[in-house]
Amino acid sequence: MQAIHYQISAHNLHAHLFDITLNIPSPAAQQVVSLPVWIAGSYLVREFAKHMQNLSARQGKKTLAITQLDKNSWQIDCQAGKPLSLNYQVYAFDNSVRTAWLDAQRGFFNGTSLCLRVHGQEDQAHQLKLANDGLPSDWQVATALRPEKTTPKGFGSYLAENYDELVDSPVEMGAFWSGSFSAGGVEHRFVVAGACASFDGARLLADTQAICEAEMTFWHGKPTKGKSRSAKNRPPHDRYVFMLNAVDNSYGGLEHRHSTALICKRADLPRIGQSHTLSATDGYTNLLGLICHEYFHTWNVKRLRPAELTRYDYGRENYTELLWFFEGFTSYYDDLLLRRAGLIDNATYLALLCKNINVVLQSPGRLVQTVAQASFDAWVKYYRQDENSPNATISYYTKGALVALCLDMSLRQGGKTSLDAVMRTLWQRCQGGPMTEADVLAVLQELSGESYADRLATWVHSTAELPLQALLRAQGVDYLEEAAGLADQLGLKLTESGGVRIKTVLRGSAAETAGFAAGDEWLAVLPAAGKGKTAGGWRLNKLDELPLYVDLTHAFQALVARDQRLMHLPVRLTKGVTQVKLSASLSPQLAAWLETQKQ
Repeated sequence: MQAIHYQISAHNLHAHLFDITLNIPSPAAQQVVSLPVWIAGSYLVREFAKHMQNLSARQGKKTLAITQLDKNSWQIDCQAGKPLSLNYQVYAFDNSVRTAWLDAQRGFFNGTSLCLRVHGQEDQAHQLKLANDGLPSDWQVATALRPEKTTPKGFGSYLAENYDELVDSPVEMGAFWSGSFSAGGVEHRFVVAGACASFDGARLLADTQAICEAEMTFWHGKPTKGKSRSAKNRPPHDRYVFMLNAVDNSYGGLEHRHSTALICKRADLPRIGQSHTLSATDGYTNLLGLICHEYFHTWNVKRLRPAELTRYDYGRENYTELLWFFEGFTSYYDDLLLRRAGLIDNATYLALLCKNINVVLQSPGRLVQTVAQASFDAWVKYYRQDENSPNATISYYTKGALVALCLDMSLRQGGKTSLDAVMRTLWQRCQGGPMTEADVLAVLQELSGESYADRLATWVHSTAELPLQALLRAQGVDYLEEAAGLADQLGLKLTESGGVRIKTVLRGSAAETAGFAAGDEWLAVLPAAGKGKTAGGWRLNKLDELPLYVDLTHAFQALVARDQRLMHLPVRLTKGVTQVKLSASLSPQLAAWLETQKQ
């Protein structure tokens, strides 16, 4: 049977419109088509159909009637077996990794935003033709789809095995920077849109190559010198494309089977002449961590995946309680594998780990929502953050990473195995495919010789605190507590652009007791009300000015504006609000954890 065929071109760069023609060689009678409501890896119904317009259908010269069935599905009044052609446009002005973008400088899209699904023919081959009509002459194409007939710049025809592969292969177009390298015998391409002249592409390629090689070694072991890997220990991908969009201020990534779409601050790119010494606060370190995270997903979620996501349902939410494993464990390994790749040192790694611990411990929601519930509720909570989210939810990324840490430390303390071995055994057990929590428990028992059911029940399915302190100290890492920063002592999350504005008031905090609310503008501080007190006060422009104007060991008043009404709030800092600090000297246990990969 002939392939389902899409032709995509720029309808109008300045109107941000893609033009799509979909040809179905052998449709069903009354053929149904639909556009996905979400994209795999980003667990939110985003309603991509809202950007679709001017859908029309023809068989030969006959224009056909179209009936809309629901928010994202249409039925075409067509005959069976006679070629059917659909045409429509999609508005593309979301400069993220999840949807689509088109202007005079750059084009980008995920198939879930542009490509209608032909019901009943999802497993047919799907062909994509990218036209360069009306595009600037210096534009190129980057995609992990297999080329059929393309120009040197990449325009032309590509082939996907099925609809899933088509929509799991984003496309980047524009006058981007491009480089390549080989890792583990696999060719990798890296393209960067929006880079400045100072961008050091050679360094980005070298560091990314180190990451890819470290991750291949993690999953499949080191190849024997002079010999190729066996089929069992070969990476699951034969090509890979990194697509990075450098912008003024954004950060994130979305994984795919043979590629990833990334976005970062332009200032975080490596620069020519810049020192190679990295620190935990270095934006480039964060970018490398993002690259490491998304590449790890090549194994952990794109292939080894929750059983509930064996086959995606593109028309509704797809629920699983296992995001703490697939996102959380990936978050644990993204920084750890940077250390093993030699891109950060021990002190930097521990600083990154410490930051993650403090984020979780300073989230009151960890005592309200389990990390398994957080996974299931991603569709309505994680991707729909509001001012109360830190009080009612916990991130399956951050707490999931700490669950991985606790498992790794506990396994290593037992002396028989490590989380590294667990991950590799799960890959073999599940044959790089669907996985359940029962598989995790079975492998933990098989390798450690003991049941981890009670520990997972406590760490994953309850809101009990994790045993971080004892487990880290057993690895030779000192777990210290020190006074928290001023915002944490108050229990506030805020912005300080043109004044101090409250974003979140944390549950049980001094700020909540005082009566602060999200949206308040903190204008000034005054002495506490009482006999003999003057009415004078101080304008507050930034929170770190507070110790200059008041004695923080005593109560004071905050003057805030709420809905244009001025209010005086009595504030007294809560004693004993602390944050964690980690330090260590290199011990055999620490070396085995941070520097080696036991195969």
